[in-house]
Parts: sequence; structure tokens; C-alpha cells
Amino acid sequence: MLRNLFCIFVACVWTAVLFPVTVLVALFTLNLSNTLFVVQRIWSPVLLWAGGAKFSVRGLEKVDFTKPAIYVCNHQSTLDIPALFAALPVAFRFVAKHQLQYVPFLGWYMTMAKFVFIDRSNHTKAVKSLQVAAERIRSGVSIAMFPEGTRSEDRTIRPFKKGPFALAMAAGVPVVPVAIEGSGTLMPKNSWNITPGPVTVAVGEPVDPAPFGDDREALMKAVRDRIIDLSLELGGKGGDKNLTVAQRGTEGVARDRQAVA
Repeated sequence: MLRNLFCIFVACVWTAVLFPVTVLVALFTLNLSNTLFVVQRIWSPVLLWAGGAKFSVRGLEKVDFTKPAIYVCNHQSTLDIPALFAALPVAFRFVAKHQLQYVPFLGWYMTMAKFVFIDRSNHTKAVKSLQVAAERIRSGVSIAMFPEGTRSEDRTIRPFKKGPFALAMAAGVPVVPVAIEGSGTLMPKNSWNITPGPVTVAVGEPVDPAPFGDDREALMKAVRDRIIDLSLELGGKGGDKNLTVAQRGTEGVARDRQAVA
């Protein structure tokens, strides 16, 4: 219980304290990307420490971080956000649920730093949000997305939404598969019941969308299979490689529950 309260206290206070710091950085440098240094090197490590995470990263040598890309990751916990920020040495932006923009300090910062918010309940607005994301990528900004659309309660990798892969094809940038393991045990979905332990981020080889032509599902399957493999290498539960595509308008449920031979 004390660990839970301590983690909540640190998360709230540290976020409130650093928000004006990011504003000052943006004002003095006139570069919003510079605010990511505060988030990645100061905010995220403290949140991971407060939760008792023994944090490690693998596979960074596989990626050229000077070039824009879409980082696609499985999603187990709220802790995945600071974990990705701490792991990836690039000033990326998240494509996040639109509800997050209303969260005090965190949402204010994400709006200021030009993160992309997506309303999955409205297909037209969701498409427009992905168009905005494509424009950011073409300007040289990398994007991170959780294609499951929600956190997995049982820590298996759920079916993916097509958005990140349509975005990769439209922007002509590689998709980098990323797996997080341990965050769902440390802080499960919809819970502040903190159990300290290891949290590992594994980065895989980038996947070029060009050979897949217009076949978004084939690109999605290739990336999802790699994330499942990375999860299993980390000792995670992986996922069912036959249940690739999520139902439209539904998160975490496969479009076709029939296993494909």
C-alpha cells in the first residue's frame, strides 16, 4: 500500500513540477522537440524508479535513429509510456487516445508538444488524425503507437488496428517493432497495485513497408509476428499469430476468430 501511495504521489507531483519546465524550455529554445529531453531523461526515469522498475533496453543498435520511423509497441500498462520515452533515444511523438489531452499537465504538455490525438470512436476524425501524423513524419518527426488500441489485461499481444501500417505506407517510413515485458506485472491495467520488478524494452529490426505494396494486413502481420517473437524472447506470453486484425470499432478483439492454417 505504501508503495502504491508513493508512486501516485511521485507521478502527480513530478508531472506538475516538470510541466512549467517544459514550457520554459520551449520558450527559450523555440524548439518543441527540445522539451522531449525533459520527458525522456528526467520525467520518465523518475516514474520508473518510483514504481520499483528494474529497467533495461535491448536492440538499440538495430535502428538508425537519425531517420523518421513509426515505432509500434505492445501495450500492457500505463507504465509503457514512460518506458518507451526512457528507452528510445529519439524525440518522437505518441499518437494517443483523444481523452489524454484533457488530463491536467500531461495532456497540456502533449498538446503543446504537438502529439497527435485520435478519436477511435469517429472513423472520419481518426482518418484525419492519421493524416496529421503523416505530415509530422514527412517533416522528420518519428511517431510511436500502440496498435492494440488498449492495454492487454492478460499481457498477451492482442489483435492490431490497421492505422499505424496505413500511416507507414502513406509516409514511406519503416515500422520498428518494439516489445515491452514486465510493465503489466508491475502495474496491471486499471490498477495502482504496484509490484516492483524488471521492465524490459526490446527493439527489433525495422520493417520496410515498400515490399508489401498496398497490402496493409501483410505488413501488419509481419510486424506483429516480430513483436510476438520479441515478447517470447523476453519471457513474455507472446500472442496468437493467427489473430492479427482487430475488428473495426473494437479494441482487443480479432476480426476473424477462425484460426488460419
